[in-house]
Order: sequence, then structure tokens, then C-alpha cells
Amino acid sequence: MKRIMLITLLLCSSAAFAAEGGVDTGDTAWLLVSSAMVLFMLPGLAMFYAGMVRTKSALSTIMYSFVAMCVIGLQWAICGFTIAFGPTESAFMGGFQYLFLGGDFLEALSGTIPLSVFAMFQGMFAIITCALISGAVVERIKFSAFVIFILIWATVVYAPIAHWVWGDNGWLLEMGALDFAGGTVVHFSSGTAALALALVLGNRKDFMKSSTMPHNVSYTLIGAGILWFGWFGFNAGSALGAGTGAGTAFANTLVAPAAAGTSWMVMEWIKSKPSGIGLASGIVAGLVAITPAAGFVEPWAAIIIGLVAGILCYYGVQLKFKLKLDESLDVFGIHGIGGFWGAIATGIFATLGAEGLIAGNPKQVWLQFAGIMAAGIFSFVVSYVIAMGIKSTIGIRVEANEETEGLDITQHGESAYKF
Repeated sequence: MKRIMLITLLLCSSAAFAAEGGVDTGDTAWLLVSSAMVLFMLPGLAMFYAGMVRTKSALSTIMYSFVAMCVIGLQWAICGFTIAFGPTESAFMGGFQYLFLGGDFLEALSGTIPLSVFAMFQGMFAIITCALISGAVVERIKFSAFVIFILIWATVVYAPIAHWVWGDNGWLLEMGALDFAGGTVVHFSSGTAALALALVLGNRKDFMKSSTMPHNVSYTLIGAGILWFGWFGFNAGSALGAGTGAGTAFANTLVAPAAAGTSWMVMEWIKSKPSGIGLASGIVAGLVAITPAAGFVEPWAAIIIGLVAGILCYYGVQLKFKLKLDESLDVFGIHGIGGFWGAIATGIFATLGAEGLIAGNPKQVWLQFAGIMAAGIFSFVVSYVIAMGIKSTIGIRVEANEETEGLDITQHGESAYKF
């Protein structure tokens, strides 16, 4: 009995503290869990990408995701968060109040949650966005060049775009562009950056000349499953509370990738046989496409968004062969094209908390197009400049003999497997 009374007293004290301090413990708990779920997407991404490369570069591919966790984790704490979300009157970047997470960082609130929780949740987005870019340049980029690229890119591209879309007085936010969880900020920006980096880096020397088949499709499928799990935190967590908005985003994060995986599989089935790589890619395409719309559309619309994403991205990944551009693991084909479609689809189907085309507001489609193109062009141009700067200084690509031997040994002195 005493134990029950003590627990009751503690719960009442927590509730009283929440009421007085403005902190909602339920919302805070959900954001803490969501943050951890998004970070767990990094090992999922590592497996997803590693399964699609050759054995000799599997470890190096995994390393890109893990180094992003470390380098961008530090960058976000030092300056990334404050550039994106620091209090400011600027429409283009945040103020510097939270450099090194200083000022009133530990005491301040963001709505009903501590600012510290909000900052760490957003930090996970910055980390995975940088890791996504690596898929375009595996098996040929210097590890040092990749580390320098993402460090600069996260500071001068990602953080400002995050401010434009989500920060106080951000110009795309003020314009009325919608992005619930990162179609513009995360996916289209990383897709266009990946395209620029691939152009500067050049093709693998055996691209379209000899086999570059995936070495472990099982890894890719398992990775896609982990990504899907983490994406529930990615999208539903972006409601920034444990309420109906989170529930809507959660439901849409199930049905859209399910639809996209199905439509991609059908496209393959029509021409040949349904593949594991194709199913995994379709699932991710659906996850990407629903991200900007997750809290703004009803589930029936999410199904349509997913079905179309599977078909669009299926054809999108074929572009690299037509253009003879080695965008290795289809970052632009899936995240770029999927993110673009998701942003436009938000403008078409939004009915919850915003009005799109079907609700009688055709202007929203234009706002979505203008917003995503502004972010995409900025990301592409600045990414190209950063990559060219690295190429002209320390060099961006490994030597031909190192590429032949594989990046596991030449860049890290170890390999993924010991047979």
C-alpha cells in the first residue's frame, strides 16, 4: 500500500510540475523515443547501402553512416543547431545564442517539450541527411574527402535550409511552403547534393562495363526494415507531441511505403521477376514521398502518394543508365525524385491543418514547387562548389589501383569479412 501511495504521489508531482513549467511529460517522452528511433535508422541505412555494394567495399560503405553520427553529432552541438533554430529575425539563418548548446539551452522550452529534446531530435535529421549522400559516391570517394564534405555541407547547406523551412521567420515557412518531416529539408536537399557530388567525382571505372552486383541482398532488405521502423519516429515524432497529429503521421508511414513497395514490385513483375532490391527500394521510395505530407494528408491520399512514388522512383533509378552517370545507389533516383513528388503531392492532397489543391487551394502546389526548387538548386550549386574545392586541394577520389583493391583495405586497413 505504501509503495502504491508513493508512486501515486510521484505521478501527481510530475503532473503538477508539467502544468507549472509548461512541460508535457507525454510529449517529451514521445520525442525522446522518436529521437532514438531516428538514430537507429543509421545502422539500418548502413546495412541498406552496404548490401548493394561489392564485398571489397562493404565496410567502407558502413563507415560513412557511422562517421556521420560522430562528426555531424559534434557539428550540430557546436553550431548546426543554432544556425538552424537559434532565435533570430533573419529569414535565412538562425542566431548564435545556442553555440556549443550554451545560453539558456538547458532551461528553455520548445512548445511543450524541453529545447534540449527538440534539438537532439532535429540533430538526428541532420545526421541521417548527410549519411544519405554517401550512397551516390560509394566505392570511389576518399574517406577524408567525405568527412570534410559533410562537415561543410551540414553547416552551409543543411542548417540554413532547415531554418528556411522550420525556423523562426524562415522565408519558406513564411511563404507558406509545407514540409511536415523533411521532404525538402532532408530528401530533396540530399538528393541534389548527391547528384552534384557524383558529377564532380565521376563514374566508377567499371560502371556499365562489368558487374557491380549487390553482394548481400539480405542486408539491404533487413536495412529497409530497420529504416521503416525508425521512420515511424521520423514522421510521427515530427508532430512534436503525442496526439492525433502523431497518430495520423504514424498511420500514413505504414500505408504509403506499403503501397510504394507494392507498385515497384508490380513494375518489376511486369518486365521480369520481383527482386529483393526492388522491394526494398520501393519501400524506401514510399517512406521518402510521405515524409513531407505525413501529418497533412489522410490515409487514402497517403496510399495514392505511395503508389505513384513506387512507379516514379522505379523509372527514376533508370535515369543513371540513360545519362551514363554513376549515381551509385540511387540517392537522387529515390530521395531526390521521391522527395520532389512528396512535396508536390502535399500541395495536392493536404486537408489536415492545411489546404491543398483538392481542398480548393491550387496555390499550394505552386508554393510547394517554388520551395523545393529553391532548396534543391541551392543545395546542388553549393554542393558542387564544395566538392570542387575539395577536389582541387586534398583530392576527392581514390587512386585507380585503390578502387580496384576495394576501399575497405585501402581506406581503413580492414575488411568486412574474414573468410
